[in-house]
Amino acid sequence: MNRRDFLKASGAGALTLALGCAATPSPASSRKPNIIFIMADDLGYGELGCYGQKKIKTPNVDELAAQGMLFTDYYTGSAVCAPARCNLMTGMHGGHAYIRNNSEVGGWDSFRGQLPIPEDTVTIAELLKKQGYVTGAFGKWGLGEVGSTGDPLNQGFDRFFGYNCQRHAHNLFPNYLVSDAGEVKLEGNTRGLTGEKYAPQMIADEMLKFIRNNKDRRFFVYYPTVLPHLALQAPQEEIDRYKGEWPETPYKGKSYLPHPTPRACYAAMISFMDKQVGRIMKLLKELALKEDTIVFFTSDNGTTYLKEQVDYEFFDSVGPLQGLKGKLYEGGIRMPMIVRWPGRIRPGSKTSHAAAHYDVMATLAEIAGADAPDDTDGTSFAPTLLSKPQMQKKPEYLFWDFTGYGGQLAVRMGKWKGIKQNVRKNPDAPPELYDLETDVGETKNVAAEYPAIAAKIERIMLEARSRPAIERFRFGRYSD
Repeated sequence: MNRRDFLKASGAGALTLALGCAATPSPASSRKPNIIFIMADDLGYGELGCYGQKKIKTPNVDELAAQGMLFTDYYTGSAVCAPARCNLMTGMHGGHAYIRNNSEVGGWDSFRGQLPIPEDTVTIAELLKKQGYVTGAFGKWGLGEVGSTGDPLNQGFDRFFGYNCQRHAHNLFPNYLVSDAGEVKLEGNTRGLTGEKYAPQMIADEMLKFIRNNKDRRFFVYYPTVLPHLALQAPQEEIDRYKGEWPETPYKGKSYLPHPTPRACYAAMISFMDKQVGRIMKLLKELALKEDTIVFFTSDNGTTYLKEQVDYEFFDSVGPLQGLKGKLYEGGIRMPMIVRWPGRIRPGSKTSHAAAHYDVMATLAEIAGADAPDDTDGTSFAPTLLSKPQMQKKPEYLFWDFTGYGGQLAVRMGKWKGIKQNVRKNPDAPPELYDLETDVGETKNVAAEYPAIAAKIERIMLEARSRPAIERFRFGRYSD
């Protein structure tokens, strides 16, 4: 059954697990919960207080973790923006997903945004819409231009507001934002370092308006905020909260806009994002929806490698991990993941269950009483959320196929992590092998010591992937 036929045929699935998780179910426990999925942009594993951050203040996300569950071994589906979003939305890992790099459509004179996901793609939004949810996406999309098959309005979303195109999102004081199929002009903005209307503020306002307008319905809010992705831009009053705390080396502006205090600005961008999480929780309380809403918080990939703009060593952005954005080492793909659901998820709980973005579709399907497509690569981690480890299925491995940055493959199998780099130039090179249990920083390649494990991981790398769909096309440009 293809994915479009699945949507036509699918009905309500078993909701027993989601409803039976509380010791004493409340009268509302038979209702499907509202779902809010927050995804930061280029936020590193160690850039939140609850994950060890010492310099940047994130009290609202930290409170979310205190009230819910924190994952120590959660992963994105890829090491850059568009494929990570594709993995999340479609439940397909990089070996099967249509989008495997930040591919763009058109040339310099006919640029049309990112490669669109095909019409027959089934997304989380379509799956939840089938279950009666009203759906809204607010932030950065990156999976197809307005009007294309990948337009969020053609992939199950009732409302979209933000940046359709990733390249457009490289400025946070743009001269317009996309609202559904049209544009909202932002007077007073010239795409300079500052302006009158800060896009992350406007996007958050629209997202909150959507929640308020749909308070009496079941809603799914996908909030892929553009923060803290470069360029370095934040309201001055937010920057002033950090200004003078640390020595600064002004960024002169080679790849993105210049900034006189890059450390203060980067911290301000993360704290501004954190404030929007606080606004969400405040509104849910006001509307009496906090108990009936499950909230997820994660990131799309690791911290940027552009050190003059984001001093990842100063902020200890990835903690003990190796690698940054664009790499399949742990620092590029291991992400924060926090989930809060009162009465279902135990406050202050923590799990080492290994999961990835492509598991989210199956998880939300189980929570909402739906059936995920048969060909999903994901495994629901709802039992882990509900403290039912005996019911948690564990896949044999997690898999990454990333065609960017020279081509990379990676497999996590229990404590073992295998990775191949520069696959385009040297596809027959043996994989590196690391024991994450004793070497989470991936500092010692032990492939020679465990040849059977390395060989098994290499077989998985061959068997788990199909020919990348984007290789059937020719595109000349890429963006972060």
